[in-house]
Amino acid sequence: MTQYTAAASDLTSAQPAPASLSKPAAEQDASSRCGSCSMHQLCLPTGLGEADMARLDRIIGRRRKVARDSHLYRVGDPFTNLYAIRLGHFKTMQIHPNGDQQVTGFQMAGELLGMDAISTERHQCNAVALEDSEVCEIPFSRLEGLFVEMPALLHHFHRMMSQEITREQGVMLLLGNMRAEQRFAAFLTNLSSRYSARGYSPAAFQLRMTREEIGNYLGLTIESISRLLSKFKKQGWIKVNNRELELLDQPTLKAVAAGTRSCG
Repeated sequence: MTQYTAAASDLTSAQPAPASLSKPAAEQDASSRCGSCSMHQLCLPTGLGEADMARLDRIIGRRRKVARDSHLYRVGDPFTNLYAIRLGHFKTMQIHPNGDQQVTGFQMAGELLGMDAISTERHQCNAVALEDSEVCEIPFSRLEGLFVEMPALLHHFHRMMSQEITREQGVMLLLGNMRAEQRFAAFLTNLSSRYSARGYSPAAFQLRMTREEIGNYLGLTIESISRLLSKFKKQGWIKVNNRELELLDQPTLKAVAAGTRSCG
């Protein structure tokens, strides 16, 4: 459980957007450049010089807005781009043979979407916006060309892929061996760590996903999620008002997630 929490904290057919022309970096508005984005320290390796940042700016295709509940891509779509989330939240889902959907992750600003398709050149999951969101399109063929010129970028990309593999292994552990209260506590502490890494409050945030989506991800029913929210609230560990959540006792929640403390 400790491995899952730590790893996750480091951190995941398309409807066409209006056509737009990519501008050279020199003509882009300053606020649209990678170096001016508030999330660039999460998306990109540290220590890149101005010349390297300019190279990145030249390959970014466009910013793309994705409305709430709209697909960024679907299972089977051809792979052309990676997507750096600039604003908003997404969920990824896979489809079972019987047609049921399984939520496989929740992604937020500063994280990449689309790495699932690199090996097969077809997307293996659906990516859906949980709220009105915005992504930066990164043509993968052009990004590969930059890897030769910028070894630090290639190393950073490998690091992100390794984190994704570790995250998936953590989810398997989460669903396979943990009690319901551990799963939910791990989910909350994971969100806390990720928001903290983005400069937001680690203790007070809004749940962008529904209780049903959380339950689907954790392998629990919506009734179980509601019961756990009530139990954690009664214990004085959290405060909840609709989707507004406040973590009142983070050390205890981490202990529950690690299996060294129970709800009693």
